Amino acid sequence: MAKILIAEDEAPIRELIVRSLSLAGHTALQAADGQEALMLTERERPDLILLDVMLPGCSGFEVKQRFDPALPVIFVTAKTSLSSRLEGLGLGADDYIVKPFEILELLARIEAVLRRTRTGSDAFDLDGCHVEFDTHRVLHEGQEIALTPQEFSLLEVLVRNRNLALSREKLLELAWGYDYEGDTRTVDVHIQKLRKKLGLEKRIQTVYKLGYRLSTK
Repeated sequence: MAKILIAEDEAPIRELIVRSLSLAGHTALQAADGQEALMLTERERPDLILLDVMLPGCSGFEVKQRFDPALPVIFVTAKTSLSSRLEGLGLGADDYIVKPFEILELLARIEAVLRRTRTGSDAFDLDGCHVEFDTHRVLHEGQEIALTPQEFSLLEVLVRNRNLALSREKLLELAWGYDYEGDTRTVDVHIQKLRKKLGLEKRIQTVYKLGYRLSTK
């Protein structure tokens, strides 16, 4: 997974992001101001930087200009104006997210940037199950498993948000799309198919009165 630096001066927000990234399997680094962000970036060379615009001492925009241009950056800020958004993107940021945000949206934006910027194959392994997201290939114990496009989409959502409890409604939204008008029982049927096909009965866990979680712990 990725090494991600969070440059954010508000400790509760920073800790929420760190906890969520850690659950998703990433390594999280923390900086409370711009100077610390620059120091950690030079020392640790993260794969991605989440950068607040309004940092103590110097703004996130100023900090971004001192980073290696090749380092992917997502601005995470309370500044909602079009001028701020255009300034951030004009400096070469890969994305611009406005607070408050849903943690699932942040994770999805992070995954999208990492897919665009990281070299090598995008794959996931768990208990003999191997998933290749770029080719849509899935293997279990070395044998290729045929998944329908919808089954693969649901599996990808579970993997991208691993260790997070997702409601059936959220799974419908993420894996089927905002305009899907089906029943949440559809999720249950597809979950059972994934468990059986991939031998993940113990990993794809039912969350009581909510939905499901892919546990890697």
